[in-house]
Amino acid sequence: MQLYSTNNKNLRCSFKQAVLKGISEDGGLFMPVIIPAMPNVFFKEISEMSFREIAFKVSKTLLQDEIPLIDLKKIVDESISFDAPLVKLDEANHVLELFHGPTLAFKDFGARFMAKTLSYFRDEKEITILVATSGDTGSAVANGFYNVDGIKIVLLYPSGKVSKIQEQQLTTLGGNVTALEVEGNFDDCQRLVKQAFADQQLNELLNLSSANSINIARLIPQSFYYFYAYSQLINKQKEIVFSVPSGNFGNLTAGLIAYKMGLPVKNFIASVNSNDVFPNYISEGRFEAKPSVQTISNAMDVGNPSNFARLSNLFGDDYAVIKSLIKSFSFSDDETKNAIKEVEEKFNYVIDPHGAVGYLGLQKYYKEVRNECNGIILETAHPAKFKSTVDEVLNIDLPLPKELASCMNKEKQAAQISNNYSEFKSYLINQIA
Repeated sequence: MQLYSTNNKNLRCSFKQAVLKGISEDGGLFMPVIIPAMPNVFFKEISEMSFREIAFKVSKTLLQDEIPLIDLKKIVDESISFDAPLVKLDEANHVLELFHGPTLAFKDFGARFMAKTLSYFRDEKEITILVATSGDTGSAVANGFYNVDGIKIVLLYPSGKVSKIQEQQLTTLGGNVTALEVEGNFDDCQRLVKQAFADQQLNELLNLSSANSINIARLIPQSFYYFYAYSQLINKQKEIVFSVPSGNFGNLTAGLIAYKMGLPVKNFIASVNSNDVFPNYISEGRFEAKPSVQTISNAMDVGNPSNFARLSNLFGDDYAVIKSLIKSFSFSDDETKNAIKEVEEKFNYVIDPHGAVGYLGLQKYYKEVRNECNGIILETAHPAKFKSTVDEVLNIDLPLPKELASCMNKEKQAAQISNNYSEFKSYLINQIA
């Protein structure tokens, strides 16, 4: 398997090199040179396969001979140890529940796969993983790498812009996990991480890698559950549409990789909150980053999604092709709250704010693009992770799952820093190196 940099397609490396580096030396993101299609027999037999079997076959096809099959199977089996059930609301609306992992968020799939893969590739040198998080990535990565020998985790999260429960998950593990509370927004956290990777002096002191979706080993396993969702559909003859709550666009890009591998999808919907950079691109043909704004679906509060470069590269930067395949709609917090109410009243189903944005995107698609199909909403987090919002909207007292309740009484451990790079660099040198 060969990968290239989105900044320079002539800059190539192996999968192992891409996983260990995280990001290319020129600041680009790694993408596969070739995305092979799954054979027809795979789709004919997919309904009879387990989630793990699907994940193994997809990863084997995509990675080719990068990892011996016996080792790859072990990585997959240890990573995909929980389900992603497809819940049918009605004939037109399905919810793919991606919150059955240890931190109750879809990031668990990618984080655990990456942790196992990075541990497999690591030599004797200690690795420091930098992670910018808008909510769920940090806790999933921290859980996946917790107390793994030879690996340190540094989480950067925006102060006051993640839920209380998310913050407790981020800041209470200790051990090899360090949490940094950054004065700023997610884009500031992401910028600090990217600057660190470009800093030659810092890289000579620390063996840096990334576990954001900018790392290809985080992205690839997220394609698995798109195939698994398809396997669970009863009527596979109807057209399929995925509505993906989108922020940094890693989840959507993973779905597009599945599409390139042959998954029969009619359209993808990039459903976003008030951070509407991508809908503006779809409608106007110009990608213009802008400062993010805070919303109740905070994991999507991204004003400059880094995976846009990958998404565009997948289709040769052909705007017309991208626009025909991907629809994108933006929704306010008030619309999101109303959607949470509507889903509960119509289907007796409690959905989190991110899934609610996905629901809104699918309903708008039905009104503006085409009639009923197999609509699949990605429910990216357990609603209890946003308990205060869900409780207020539905006037309920949502019980906390044990995975969340266990961290609520633990002491927060986080260092506060500004969004100034020199301060961040000094912290890494003095506290981590």
